[in-house]
Amino acid sequence: MRISSLGRLISPAAAALILALGLLVVPARAQDAGSGNNPTAQAVSERQLLDELNKIRGRVTIPDGKAATLQQPQGRDYQGFHERVLPWIGGIAILGMLVVLALFYFVRGRIRVAAGESGVRILRFNAIERLAHWTTATAFIILAVTGLNLVFGKRLLMPLIGPDAFSAWSFWAKYAHDFVAWAFMLGVLVMLVAWVWDNLPDRYDANWLKVGGGFFDKSNRTHPPAARFNTGQKLIFWAVLLGGIALSVSGIYMLFPFSFADINGMQTAQYVHAVVGVLLIAVIIAHIYIGTLGMEGAYEAMVSGTVDLNWAKEHHSAWVAKQQAKTGDATPETSAEPAE
Repeated sequence: MRISSLGRLISPAAAALILALGLLVVPARAQDAGSGNNPTAQAVSERQLLDELNKIRGRVTIPDGKAATLQQPQGRDYQGFHERVLPWIGGIAILGMLVVLALFYFVRGRIRVAAGESGVRILRFNAIERLAHWTTATAFIILAVTGLNLVFGKRLLMPLIGPDAFSAWSFWAKYAHDFVAWAFMLGVLVMLVAWVWDNLPDRYDANWLKVGGGFFDKSNRTHPPAARFNTGQKLIFWAVLLGGIALSVSGIYMLFPFSFADINGMQTAQYVHAVVGVLLIAVIIAHIYIGTLGMEGAYEAMVSGTVDLNWAKEHHSAWVAKQQAKTGDATPETSAEPAE
């Protein structure tokens, strides 16, 4: 009897307690819902956590200590550069150069030999020089195509050929880029030895720059004197030489990761390699234009090694005079000896 009476007393008390708690909780929830407060608003964001990772030092027992890096803030900066900034730099440099050259051709047309061909040809480049030029040029074109694939391939090429074909192409393109790079480096070294002396500044450069090399004279009567290489060719040479050295050094850093630099040094090498690469592509496009479509008689110099005498007089009159002084004749003969 006593137990039954106690049970009857506890049940109403427990019900009253539950009801009281419910009356307290429901208004609190309603107030939270009405105010729109986020219970996790004061929590640390993922970005804050990632930014703090570079301040946290830990230790691992595996041989490769670099594997302990969970997240590198500078890596996100490089990813943003590669995905957003670099395509704009490359697009503006390359497309901008193509637009400028198209406008120049439309306004100026092809630069002809004003006096016409004389029928007399003189040696300008020997076999070793031509081999160095074409080795470097061929290697650079392969490197340019495979390198641009890393920047624009996913956006432009993959939608056209599909993911599978793009994956296969990118796989072989990477190997081609890595191995052809050695031929490019060798070519740059040979050109340095062969042509650096002829590409030093001389007394003709200031006047050549003053008249723009005669390129903007539609009457084709302005022919500033120049030695073996005019100022425009010298600028191309130094761009290729210095740019080639920058690409070679930064490329070696990436070919042998962590052999010469830590992760920050590796990323710096990639910045240099990418920016110099797209800018040098734009420069080489201009060089190809002048050597083929832009100027009559220029292409033959790197094919047969000889040029027409009148072409040489119009574009390199000081060099022709030097050759004439060597031969003691007004029309230097075609020779198997390298022109200097």
